[in-house]
Amino acid sequence: MVKTSAAPAVQHDRHTEQRILDAAHTIFVRRGTAGARMQEIAEEAGVNKALVHYYFRNKSRLAEAVFRRVASGLFASAGAILGSDDDLETKVRRIVGLYLDQLARTPYAPGYVIGELNQHPERAKQLLDAVRQLRDDAMAPDFIETLARQLRAEARKRNIRAIAPEQFIVNLVSLCIFPFAARPLLCTVLQLDDAGFARFVDDRKRTLPGFFLNALRP
Repeated sequence: MVKTSAAPAVQHDRHTEQRILDAAHTIFVRRGTAGARMQEIAEEAGVNKALVHYYFRNKSRLAEAVFRRVASGLFASAGAILGSDDDLETKVRRIVGLYLDQLARTPYAPGYVIGELNQHPERAKQLLDAVRQLRDDAMAPDFIETLARQLRAEARKRNIRAIAPEQFIVNLVSLCIFPFAARPLLCTVLQLDDAGFARFVDDRKRTLPGFFLNALRP
């Protein structure tokens, strides 16, 4: 029997490519780049391993695509909120709600990003590129500059203490992300099961905005 190669008949299909990327997202975020296997990604996507290589060539390129996707996902919606015309209190409450809801659905994402940055130094540039792309988007305002003007105006009115927009963002996002990045530690120390951690997050959604805003006041 004569064997024929299927490679020439393969056509680039965006749906298949997206399915592979979705599967890789699931595997990489849970296992990190080092622990992920191309065969496992293929099985998750419901395709053969050769097709994964056809679309993404190798594990390194697929890992980079997933990291950029996760990094953009963590910042894209937040950038839109921070660059909006909302007052400062509304922005803080929206950011807290956004991150706690999003991370409750994807609890492995913060640990994945931190782990990738520690194990793959080149990821720092990829993260920076993702943030820069958001700032350069012609359809969206430069959220850092918009926030900077707002913070300066609020400080002049003595509603808040002067704070750089970068410090504002890092402080707020860190307070949202830390419980998920440190979930095993928190659950052990606070003796929380899954339901208890969910209640902890719901309570944090209510209390964190006030805590953060009070810390800004003079």
